[in-house]
Amino acid sequence: MERNFQTAEELAAALRAGDVTSAELTDEAITRIERDDKAVNAICVPDFDRARAAARGADQARARGEDRPLLGIPVTVKESYDIAGLPTSWGMPQHRDHLPAEDAVQVSRLKAAGAVVLGKTNVPLGLQDIQSFNEIYGTTNNPWDHARTSGGSSGGSAAALASGFGALSLGSDLAGSLRTPAHFCGVYAHKPTLGLAATRGMVAPPAPPLPVDLDLAVVGPMARTARDLELLLDVMAGPDPLTLGTAYEVTLPPARHERLADFRVLVLDEHPLIPTGAAVRAGVNRVAEALADGGARVARHTPLLPDLTEAGTLYTQLLFSGSVARFPLDSYEQLRTRAAGLSADDQSLDAARLRAMVFSHRDWMAADNRRELHRHGWRRLFAEFDAVVCPITPTPAFPHDHNPDLLARRIDIDGVEYPYFDQLVWAGLATMPGLPATAVPAGRSPEGLPVGVQLIGPMFEDRTPLRLADLLEQKIGGFQAPR
Repeated sequence: MERNFQTAEELAAALRAGDVTSAELTDEAITRIERDDKAVNAICVPDFDRARAAARGADQARARGEDRPLLGIPVTVKESYDIAGLPTSWGMPQHRDHLPAEDAVQVSRLKAAGAVVLGKTNVPLGLQDIQSFNEIYGTTNNPWDHARTSGGSSGGSAAALASGFGALSLGSDLAGSLRTPAHFCGVYAHKPTLGLAATRGMVAPPAPPLPVDLDLAVVGPMARTARDLELLLDVMAGPDPLTLGTAYEVTLPPARHERLADFRVLVLDEHPLIPTGAAVRAGVNRVAEALADGGARVARHTPLLPDLTEAGTLYTQLLFSGSVARFPLDSYEQLRTRAAGLSADDQSLDAARLRAMVFSHRDWMAADNRRELHRHGWRRLFAEFDAVVCPITPTPAFPHDHNPDLLARRIDIDGVEYPYFDQLVWAGLATMPGLPATAVPAGRSPEGLPVGVQLIGPMFEDRTPLRLADLLEQKIGGFQAPR
C-alpha cells in the first residue's frame, strides 16, 4: 500500500527508522490532495505552507533526538476546531471570516505531540446535519460514490481519511458525527466517554472558547485502524488545564481482555423505533459470526438492556432541547404554538422532537433524571457484558439530499421511507448515557458501499471497545481504499 494509506503507527516507525522524512510525507499528502480532492471536496481550508514548515521543524526535532507520539505525521482537523490564523465558520456564511486568536485545546495537544496539520475538513451548516455541505465550502462527496454523502458532521474528516489525505483526523460527535461518517466511508472512529477529552475551542462562532462541560457532545479521533484510534485518543484524553486539569490527570484502565475468546458481547440488530436495513443487518451479523468463531460469548438478548424505546425518546428530547436553545424568540414562539397543537396520543419521534424544542427547565430536569436511571442500567449490563455490537445508522451512505427543510426529509430503508432524523436513534444509544463507542468497518453492501457497526463499551473503559475493534480488524479485516 502506498504511503498515503499507511497507518500512523507505520509512518511513525518509518520516521524513527529514518526511512522517510516528515517533509516527504507532507509533500506526498499535499500532492494527493491537490490531485484528488477536486472530486471529493474534503479539505475545505488547506494550510499547506504552515504544514510544510511544521514538517521541516519535525525533521529538525528528530535530528536533535526528540521523539513524540505523532512527530512528523500529517493529519487533518475538522473545520469546527479553532486553529489560530484559519477561519472557523461551522459552515455559517455570516462567520466565514471569523479568525480565532488561539488553537483549540485539542489542536494544541496535536501540535505538542508533533503532528503536522495539513488543513481543516468540511462540515454541515452549524454541524447540524448527517451530511456535510454548506454555502461557503460546498458539498463533500463520499469517496466510494460521489453521488452519496460522506456523512456528517465529521464527513470531511472521514472522506479525507478514506482518500489518503493524512493518517489521522480530529472530529466530534453529538448525533453520531464521528461514527456515521466512519460507517459511510469505511474508516474508524471513536466517540469517547462524555467528558474524557477537553472540548475548549470547539465552539460555534462567535462564542468565546470557554472550558464548558457539554451535555452530549464529545471530541474524538478518526483513523484507518483501531490501533491508530488509541494512539490519537491517548493524545486527546484528559481534562481541560483551565479547570479539572489543574488537579487531575487521566489514567484509563486497560482493556478488560486481550483475547477475543474472553469477551462477553451483546449483539443487537433490531430497534423498536426504526427498522434495520438488510445491508447493515448483514454487517452486524458478520461481526457476530466473527466473534463467535473467535470464541467470544455472544448473546442476542438480555433483560439487563435498558428500554430502547425510552432511550431513543430520551435522546431525542435531550438532543433537540439543546439544539434550539439559542433560537430567536419569534422562532421559539412559533414552535410553542406547533407543539401545543400536538395530540396527546402522538408519541412519535417527530412529536418528541417538537415537544423537546420547547422544553422548560423542569422538563429537561425530568429527562436528565431518567437518563441517570439509564446510566445505572448500563452499569448493571456491563457487569455481565464487556461490549455491545449494534448498527450506527440503518443504511449505508445515502444519496445527497439538500432539502432545506430537514424535518421534511426522508430516509429510504429497503424501499420504505422514514423521517430523516429517526435514523439517529442508534447513535443516541451510546450518546444519551455518555458511553464510549468505536465505529469499525464490517464489510460492503451489495452496491459496494462501506458498512460499519459500533462497539459500545462501559463508561471510562474506552480501551475495551478499542481493543475489541483491533481484534475484529485482525479477524475480518478493516479499512480498504476506495476503488
